[in-house]
Amino acid sequence: MHNFLKTIGFSKIQTDMQLEPLLERAVNDKYRTLIINGNEGSVIEQYQLPVAPSMGIAVVGERTPDGVFHRKYYFPYMRSYDGTLTEAGSVERHLEKETYAGVLEDFKSGITLIFYVTNSVQLRELQKMDMHVKARQAFLTGLASDGKILLPIEKKDEDPEAVKRQSNERRRLFEAARQGDQEAIDTLTETDINMFNELHQRIVTEDLYSIVETTFMPTGVECDIYSILGEIVSLRVKENVYTHENVVDMKISCNDCIFHVAINESDLVGIPAVGRRFKGKIWMQGNLEFIENDSDGQADDDNADAVG
Repeated sequence: MHNFLKTIGFSKIQTDMQLEPLLERAVNDKYRTLIINGNEGSVIEQYQLPVAPSMGIAVVGERTPDGVFHRKYYFPYMRSYDGTLTEAGSVERHLEKETYAGVLEDFKSGITLIFYVTNSVQLRELQKMDMHVKARQAFLTGLASDGKILLPIEKKDEDPEAVKRQSNERRRLFEAARQGDQEAIDTLTETDINMFNELHQRIVTEDLYSIVETTFMPTGVECDIYSILGEIVSLRVKENVYTHENVVDMKISCNDCIFHVAINESDLVGIPAVGRRFKGKIWMQGNLEFIENDSDGQADDDNADAVG
């Protein structure tokens, strides 16, 4: 059973047998159906079972020519309408099944972001149509297994334009460092050393989370699981229509990035509010928007920027 079903309001479901009626309902109700041709007369089908606004369970399987649907996999999802533009987005197929990981090399936090692609069936359709496309933006969401609310820190009054320039310069340095620019690498290294020294001095008299405003870093062995600390920009409490459990949907600002995080209200310690901070572990997923790749007339199978 999927580890993050509890996030969208299914804390009481402990076995696949308990979940089976919901998965069957997703297929029978045929909500948000996506169908593509498979092999030897079969078709690949994806269905969604909404359980709350912008979240639910997606079921993907294959229907054979005799009309029998064979479920391949399912996953909980949450949709977002806040996109993250990318010039260096790519996809990589998972080994165990035909699902994909999205990769953003130019993620604003300075790390390479890896996430679970929720529209893999659409991607497979584009591949079958032999279309040469590339990722334009990703609509990122995180499903949290646990989390807590922290108070905000006191911020200095800073010029927004100056902050924006600093952020752009930091991203430029990260990109240059990826390309092997030694000067950029040295600058980032020096910045890290200075930051570490300042932190070392302040940690003697201050709490860590009064110094660090936001963080975003991989955690554990799964490549799409992250530990985050970010500011709550907006929030909404949603009710699972099947279990009547509450799910908190928060828009989070973290390291200059904006994305949504959902968490079961029972797993959240503290009272969320705009301006406060959320700290927790999330499974990052995203819906990729593709555009035609005009820069390359022929897609290269080894070039993950183009899909075809």
